Amino acid sequence: MQPSLLVFDLDGTLIDSAPDMHRAVNLVLADRGCAPLALSEIRTMVGDGASALIARALAARQCVNTDPAEALEQFLAHYEANPTSATSTFPGVADVLGRLTANGLTLALCTNKPGKLTKMIIERLEIERYFARVVAGDSMPFRKPDPRALMEVIDGFGTPKEAAIMVGDSEVDAATANAANVPFILMTYGYHRGPIQDIASIATLDDFGELATLLHA
Repeated sequence: MQPSLLVFDLDGTLIDSAPDMHRAVNLVLADRGCAPLALSEIRTMVGDGASALIARALAARQCVNTDPAEALEQFLAHYEANPTSATSTFPGVADVLGRLTANGLTLALCTNKPGKLTKMIIERLEIERYFARVVAGDSMPFRKPDPRALMEVIDGFGTPKEAAIMVGDSEVDAATANAANVPFILMTYGYHRGPIQDIASIATLDDFGELATLLHA
């Protein structure tokens, strides 16, 4: 069946947000007298939501006697202060999203990032207009890799699963799509943790621009 709905992950798929998350995480660590993390380390911790990111960062630096809820609150405050100071869309993203919508495809977002931050970022990066719906990490009681997060989007449009495709960059996105029995396209430049060949997908793309070519074909 020809695809009519594309559901995108955000971080690592459409935007390179790791530098701003890196800054906010290290401010939290500094508040606790803990050593900073390298940007490369932060990239491996992204994907399961802000609470998981902070938990991994605290564990990596063995920050003991820390209230995770308080650390998360501080992280979000630091992050929300300027979530796009060093964040940008990956090359070709805006152009391809525009081409896909012009060709009649419906586009949606399914991210584990909090809704407030998601809205701020996609507005500032001027890609919000391309998405007919945004489901964030706090939109529902469940989030990726729970397949209900993805199915909430697909069912909301009344689209058959066979006519939907999920596009993401990580094991979390692949697990979500596979659990929902929805085809998955992997962007290799993102925040995956393990080898690319271990992530199940119908296609692996090294450049976002390749997505339009693949779908046209």
